[in-house]
Amino acid sequence: MAGGEKRIVIAGAGSIGCYVGGCLALAGRQVVLLARPRIEAALRQGGLRISDLDGRDRLVKPDVLGITADPAAAFHKADVILVTVKSGATQEMAVLIKAHASPDAVVISLQNGVDNADRLRAGSGQRIVLAGMVPFNVVQSPDGELPLRAHRASEGKVMIEGGGLAGLLDVAGLLDVEGLAVETHGDMKAVLWGKLLMNLNNALVALSDLPLASELADRRWRLILAGQIDEALRAMKASGIAPARIAGLRPALLPKVLRLPDWLFKRLARRMLAIDPQARSSMWDDLQRGRPTEIGELQGAVIGLAQRTGTPAPLLKSVTALVRAAEVARLGPPGLAPEQVAPPGASRSA
Repeated sequence: MAGGEKRIVIAGAGSIGCYVGGCLALAGRQVVLLARPRIEAALRQGGLRISDLDGRDRLVKPDVLGITADPAAAFHKADVILVTVKSGATQEMAVLIKAHASPDAVVISLQNGVDNADRLRAGSGQRIVLAGMVPFNVVQSPDGELPLRAHRASEGKVMIEGGGLAGLLDVAGLLDVEGLAVETHGDMKAVLWGKLLMNLNNALVALSDLPLASELADRRWRLILAGQIDEALRAMKASGIAPARIAGLRPALLPKVLRLPDWLFKRLARRMLAIDPQARSSMWDDLQRGRPTEIGELQGAVIGLAQRTGTPAPLLKSVTALVRAAEVARLGPPGLAPEQVAPPGASRSA
């Protein structure tokens, strides 16, 4: 499947979608961005600036991209559809794919959460649907800034479901380009649950209103993240779920590393801290823009698991309630202190 003759549609030109689509277009792939009208107008006027923490800074001119807000036009003759919308829009996107895309189109979920590929399979007809995982953070420029910029602010390889038809199609060969490292993995369930453990930090970045690097450098916030991960690991163990390694660490070791003193954490967790100073989280961006967050697909997925297995999850429930309150208030990230999110005793539980 490798080569520029394949038509790749980015179904959701937000931060991740613009970065992935921009890298593919710069590598000569035929890319169509399905975007909201505001994003479509910005891209047509100024193009797309793609940058990363490795120092790349490249401009994709408007005439290199296919840009549309019309799903029927976007999905026409699509060979590969990369779904990059928020989890709450997955079902709607599945319906649009079923209505407008070729039955031969390969659909790949590049979304947060653990069950979006299943939702796409259920809603998009008989199409091949592959699970994927994006490990890095992308920051989008403020509204009105031209050209629109998508900046990759952390490291990592995109993982795509491997084996079977995925291997025959060589999807990774099509998508693996400069600035966008892609490889296949044989156990995407483990990968997605492993990623979810670190995604539990998205809410803390949003509640603190701190850059990701600053938040992770503060042990008080790491204690809360470690407590959430403890609750998640107990629920996963009771459900027979074995999450994949995170940043090279076995999941069981992650809470212990997070609880280390700041000076020791900075020495031992350099890979985890390889983050651009401007990196935030998608949940922070959602609160900043007054949009619904993915708290239900992140903390909510673990809370559901905990309820089914009878394992306690008080810290996850507390964090979820605070994010829900911020969504309702629509005042942006609330800028809470760690003590307002979890009492010191609760955040230090092992």
